[in-house]
Amino acid sequence: MRIDVVCAVPASIESVVTTGIVGRARQRNIVEIVLHNLHDYADNRYGHIDDEPYGGGAGMVIRCEPIFACIERLLSERHYDEVLYMSPDGETLTQSIVNELSLKANLIILVGRYKGVDQRVRDALVTREISIGDYVLSSGELAAAVLIDAIVRLLPAAIGDVESALDDSFQDGLLSPPVYTRPAVYQGLEVPAVLRSGDHEAIRQWRYEQALRRTQERRPDLLTNLTAKESR
Repeated sequence: MRIDVVCAVPASIESVVTTGIVGRARQRNIVEIVLHNLHDYADNRYGHIDDEPYGGGAGMVIRCEPIFACIERLLSERHYDEVLYMSPDGETLTQSIVNELSLKANLIILVGRYKGVDQRVRDALVTREISIGDYVLSSGELAAAVLIDAIVRLLPAAIGDVESALDDSFQDGLLSPPVYTRPAVYQGLEVPAVLRSGDHEAIRQWRYEQALRRTQERRPDLLTNLTAKESR
């Protein structure tokens, strides 16, 4: 997989793509991540990429020229499955979307700043818009980092234990059950006996029941969505 990130401040995302699971995946050539600085595509000697919005109002808007110059160059070099734009009004990121994107070969992620990008960019270049939640960040690079991390950890061999990724919260529509490790007793608090029983079927059933209970208590909306999908 190759992921090209088009942004105004690459430094804001470099630590994520050079460390941890993502960094190791890059070192092992599981994923190629290329950061593109929009200032390098500015059409003026000052490197400015933003301007005041037409019609007035607060804030600045990233101009068309540098974005079109960068993305059109990339599109001329290879086929991209999606040109993603991180936006508060995009579709809310879910595990199913991450699963889908992890199967793609080439992705472009466009990152906004200030008041966003000129709408003509979204109309002409962007194929899908993604939001990581109903709140506003000071930089879209943070949102892009979340998306990249979620995608890369699903790539084959990106993490040592593939079952760990498959057992994560949201993969089956439920939150993860409680987890424990040694010691079996700490300050009078005990690990549930079933987890120490060696009975794999009993453990599987216990984990499912705990996941269901936790989801009912904390995210009942997930159960509503799951029921709606199963009824289709």
